[in-house]
Amino acid sequence: MARTVIRNAMLFTATGAAASKGDLVVDGERIVSVGAAAQIRADDTVIDATGLFCMPGMTEGHAHLSFENVCATEDLITPCPETQVFTAARGAKALIEAGFTSAYGASEAKLKLAVAVRDEVNAGRLPGPRIRAGGLEITVTGGMGDESRLHNPRIGPSTIVDGVDEMRRAVRLHCREGVDNVKLDVSGDPFYPNTPGHTTPMTFEEIRVAAETAHAFGRKINAHTRSIEGSKHCIRAGVDALFHTEYADEELLDMMEEARERIFVVPTVGLFAQIMAGEASAHGLTPEVGGYMNIPELLENSIRTHTELRKRGIRHLIGGDYGFGWSKQGTQGRDLRFFVDHYGYSPADALVCATRNGGLAMGYDDLGTLEPGRLADLILVDGDPLADISVLSGPEQVVFVMKGGAVQKSTLPAPATGHTPVLQAAE
Repeated sequence: MARTVIRNAMLFTATGAAASKGDLVVDGERIVSVGAAAQIRADDTVIDATGLFCMPGMTEGHAHLSFENVCATEDLITPCPETQVFTAARGAKALIEAGFTSAYGASEAKLKLAVAVRDEVNAGRLPGPRIRAGGLEITVTGGMGDESRLHNPRIGPSTIVDGVDEMRRAVRLHCREGVDNVKLDVSGDPFYPNTPGHTTPMTFEEIRVAAETAHAFGRKINAHTRSIEGSKHCIRAGVDALFHTEYADEELLDMMEEARERIFVVPTVGLFAQIMAGEASAHGLTPEVGGYMNIPELLENSIRTHTELRKRGIRHLIGGDYGFGWSKQGTQGRDLRFFVDHYGYSPADALVCATRNGGLAMGYDDLGTLEPGRLADLILVDGDPLADISVLSGPEQVVFVMKGGAVQKSTLPAPATGHTPVLQAAE
């Protein structure tokens, strides 16, 4: 198989080394050299990346592939599965085109949407990232995701359980149906007035048996948790990734620091920041409404908690809760700016959250950095994210995407503009 040689790029390896100009060589699905000037072979495919920034592909850390312009729960409940699988496929395509070569699943509108898209992507029949498929959210009666009332029973985008036996069966069913990441709704949420974010409807025993069951099948267990008690339950029960995690006390911070080599934390700050910036106003969710929902307090606590977790070396992931009407799929890179502005990350360290941390969360030991022997998941950016992190806020300046050595996207300009076409063979 011919090699791909990327020449004269600014290389950001996500290993802690400073970015520097150099060449990168891909042979098959793996990187074989980084930095040194490449010796060009006759059958090499050469990419002139002068003026471009080369970095590992990013990971969306809280993926909802089937969320597309969602503005109400009805948008997830009412469409049929046949329609929504196309929605999820478009979500996967939007991610890969924006430079996200991996998607760490949270939950979907129907149980097997991400499973079906994952399998099609893996078979090469659909474009998309590496996918750890999420299923339905698992919640308890009265918790976030329970859309029913006695006078109006409804099936929402969730599985409702009560007690450890029902929880064990629900997790087993998710695993049987091919789900990689099982998600629990441990705490409340500002979108559910009867169970606000500081409440914890799910019991420790329910969380513990869910984690034990998922791990017995070799799957990951993740949790929507905003409350202090809920997050402590998750750490003690062995949950792998914590989503949101705004409220914290000193004991919780210490617990998370102690577990930092085991857990990943996904702040999902974008949703709240966008609401309070007025970006959801056209959909009826104004900053004033956000105030009634207690979002300013949650955002304030998010900043306090995750700034402290950054200092303690917690492995953060970017992304989360994109796919709403005001936060389109493919714009998850906006979280990088939020990490810099709200949590005090340097641009380089924010990129590590999106790349190296993401590869580890996906379960790979050879993904997320640019090093010899690693999987060739990488992107070229027309701009310098270290100088302006917002260049990764959408797909426009991501001009080249490679996943496992295969080109997924290229908008590299023609020679007349000063760049070599992506598929130019060396003479």
